[in-house]
Amino acid sequence: MTPETLAAIDTAHIWHPYAAPGSGNLPVAATHGVYLELADGRLLIDAMSSWWAAAHGHGHPRLIRAAHEQIDAMSHVMFGGLTHEPAARLTQNLLELTSGEAGPNYSRVFLADSGSVSVEVAIKMTLQYARGTGHPERNRLLTWRSGYHGDTFAAMSVCDPDGGMHSMWQGVLAEQYFAPAPPVRGASDKERAAYLAEFEKLITDDVAAVIIEPVVQGAGGMRFHDAELVRGVRELCTTHGVLLLADEIATGFGRTGQLFTTLDNGVVPDILCVGKAITGGFMTLAAVLTTDEVAAGMEPAAIMHGPTFMGNPLACAVAAEATAMIKEGDWREQTRNIEGWLTEELAPAREIQGVADVRILGAIGVVEMAFDVDMAATTQAAVDQGVWIRPFGRNIYTMPPFICTEDQTRQIGRAVVAAAQAASKEQYQ
Repeated sequence: MTPETLAAIDTAHIWHPYAAPGSGNLPVAATHGVYLELADGRLLIDAMSSWWAAAHGHGHPRLIRAAHEQIDAMSHVMFGGLTHEPAARLTQNLLELTSGEAGPNYSRVFLADSGSVSVEVAIKMTLQYARGTGHPERNRLLTWRSGYHGDTFAAMSVCDPDGGMHSMWQGVLAEQYFAPAPPVRGASDKERAAYLAEFEKLITDDVAAVIIEPVVQGAGGMRFHDAELVRGVRELCTTHGVLLLADEIATGFGRTGQLFTTLDNGVVPDILCVGKAITGGFMTLAAVLTTDEVAAGMEPAAIMHGPTFMGNPLACAVAAEATAMIKEGDWREQTRNIEGWLTEELAPAREIQGVADVRILGAIGVVEMAFDVDMAATTQAAVDQGVWIRPFGRNIYTMPPFICTEDQTRQIGRAVVAAAQAASKEQYQ
């Protein structure tokens, strides 16, 4: 198929995420390491890790080998009434990665199709637990604003109801409780204490669980907050006897410079959702981990959820290898280096008119503008620098693959600055 034919079919017939039909899209012919190879031969650094999933870059030989070995043996088998080794190896890795000094924190794993589906499953767990422990009146969730948890209906109900992507569904979604957005990283002890005091007032008798993105809020605003807040929320949940559900789909497996932003900060959620980098970006998969206490308290004990491709052997085999790579720990030095290089390269953005904030944590870099950016102009400015990014709202950001070299990371930083300059020019000139 020629690039022209591809573009014609795409424009005429294909919907893309969060875009009306007919929007222009760059055709990708191949991927290599950190690069996207376009149909016209141009190479762009994938500074998004393809929506934060390709943490080890594209086409990592270990993941390719795992996929080849598994597809030759068994690409898929239903998970109802059957099981297989790839699921067992992945589960073992997940339980080891989430263990603490005293031993395992979790004992049960549900293998979901995607991050959004894992949140759906986790919410079902919290409601089944409420019923099983004699609290059927607990049928609401509490979260904080500026959050994003996915695009399926239960997940949408706990996304920011006003500033998020799903505000159009008000009146259709289940009604949940929303605290104000958490104070940003660097807040004082007094500010955090005041926030938690107000948050506690919202834990009413009908709240089954609190759900949060810990330390970094993703697509709801790319906001960072202090781990002390997460610890405070954990204490409030324990005090009031409600479950803490942590969505580490974006932050898990080293993205922030920590393996998990909850566990590494001494917080053990009752339910933990992970995804994105779980397969190294090869295919969709996610997981929900929970404790013996939650599993024993659920009524019914079975999770009333069974997607066709649950526990897909091919996805599990690749995820088992990707999580084995995480266990080896190279990501620690990689993310530390990326954080340092991005800190230096994004510093000039602070002087650009209209830049509200610049923040970096691990392999995450964000330039926040004081206005919603023109996506086409900012994206093109980065493409002109040989880098692929996907700004949204006020945020021009990057989540590079962990394997990026210093030169590649600095190129990404310069491209983000160029995108911020383009956004400023569009707004003020």
